[in-house]
Amino acid sequence: MRAVRFKEYGGPEVLETFEAEAPEPGPGQVTVDVAWAGVNFADLKARAEGYRVPALPFVPGLEVSGRIRAIGAGVRGLRPGQEVAALTAGGAYADVALTEAATVFALPEGVGLRTAATLPTVVPTAHALLHEVGRVTAGESVLVHGAAGGVGTVAGQLAKAAGATVYGVVSGAAKAEYAVKYGYDEVFVDDGSPGGGFADDVRRATGGRGVDLALDPVGGDTFRRSLDALAVFGRLVSFGNASAAEPWRVGQPELFPGARTVSAFSILTLARTDPAALRAVAERAFRLVADGTVTLPVTAEFPLAEAAEAHRLMGGRTTTGKLLLRVTP
Repeated sequence: MRAVRFKEYGGPEVLETFEAEAPEPGPGQVTVDVAWAGVNFADLKARAEGYRVPALPFVPGLEVSGRIRAIGAGVRGLRPGQEVAALTAGGAYADVALTEAATVFALPEGVGLRTAATLPTVVPTAHALLHEVGRVTAGESVLVHGAAGGVGTVAGQLAKAAGATVYGVVSGAAKAEYAVKYGYDEVFVDDGSPGGGFADDVRRATGGRGVDLALDPVGGDTFRRSLDALAVFGRLVSFGNASAAEPWRVGQPELFPGARTVSAFSILTLARTDPAALRAVAERAFRLVADGTVTLPVTAEFPLAEAAEAHRLMGGRTTTGKLLLRVTP
C-alpha cells in the first residue's frame, strides 16, 4: 500500500510517499480502506516538533473515512465493507489505516464518504467545547478563536443553534468575511501581536460586560487576554497551544476576580482515556451534521502524494474550513 511518512522533524519537505505492508487488525482493532483523510493542525505539529509521535519514522493523520477492510477478534457491531469514519492515533495518510474499534463510527444516513472525513475530530471537538465542557445555554455569549478554521466553522453554527450570541476572532479580513457565513454575529480581526485588541473589541460589543464562554486553541498571550474578555462567572475552555508558548498556568489571583473558570479539552486524550465518552459525544455531534444543523465545507483537497502541499497551505495560516487528502475515493 501507499503511505506518507516522515523520518525526521522539519518542514513539509520531510514528508515522503513510500510503499508499505498493509496492517492487520489485532484484538479490538479495525483496518479501513481509506477513501479520504483529514488534514489537521496537529498533523503539522507532529511533523514539525514531534507532537504525539511515539517514534520515527511516523505516518501522520488522525481521521479517515472509508470502508472497513477487516476486523480483529472481539469486535462487535462493525463488518467488512461497511462505510465508516474513524479517529486514529496516527497512520491516516495511507491506503489502509489501523485503529481501535472504539473510535470507528458508522456513517449517519445521508452522509457520504467525502463529508464523513471531516467528522471524526472537528465536529465532536466543537460539540464538546460548547456543550459537554463549556455548558453553553441560550442567551449567553460565546467567543471563538480561529473562527474561520475547521473547529471554528462548526463552533459558530453550534453556538448559534444553541441560542447564543457568537463572536469570532481571526487573523485577517478575508477570514472574517468567511466566518460570518457560519453563525457569527461579529468577527474581530487580530493578528496576534502583543497588544492586539480583541479583548477591547469584546468589551465594546458586549457593552463592557464580556462574554460568558471563550474557546481558545492558541494559548500564550491569547489565553491571558481571553480571560480578560470574560464576563462575571465566565468560562474559558482551552483546547490547544498553537502559539507554542509555555503551557498556561492560572490560580486564585486570575480566577477570583469575576469568579471565572478555566477548563480544557483534548479529543485525542479522551479517545485514549474514555472512548465510550467520546463515542457518546460523537454520536450527538454527527446527528447535527445529518440533520443539516452543521455543515463543514471542504475548501481544498489534495491527492495523497501531495500531502506536503496540503501542509504548506495549512501552515501558511490562510486556510479556512477543512482540508482533505484524496486517497481512494
